[in-house]
Amino acid sequence: MLRFNIVEGIGPVIQLAEGYTANLPDEIHNTIDKRTDPTWPTTWFCPRITGEGAFRDVYSVMANWGANHGVTVYGHIGADIITLASMLRIPVTMHNVPAEKIYRPHSWASFGTSDTQAADYAACRQYGPLYR
Repeated sequence: MLRFNIVEGIGPVIQLAEGYTANLPDEIHNTIDKRTDPTWPTTWFCPRITGEGAFRDVYSVMANWGANHGVTVYGHIGADIITLASMLRIPVTMHNVPAEKIYRPHSWASFGTSDTQAADYAACRQYGPLYR
């Protein structure tokens, strides 16, 4: 699942959560779904938690998510989205993609290797947006 946010003073940022869709029993789905606008499509999603940061637990994911909306895609493509975001110079604010699957341009290492999300912000700020 991913979300594209526009943050005042920063610009576009991306959030992504790899996980799985889930089916709820009709009784539970209907009870929860009736509390929101039933004309919106509903996909129940369980993020893969890591036990740390924004992915400490499911509540932490939603507490850090830009809103209760997002785009779901088929497959775990988070690493590809992170690479594309770096090419477009859009920082990724949160993700749960394993580090060994991620590729960013080599120059990103000049902005720090311990906190790659902070490096995203620094590199994107230094290089500027690819498109305006």
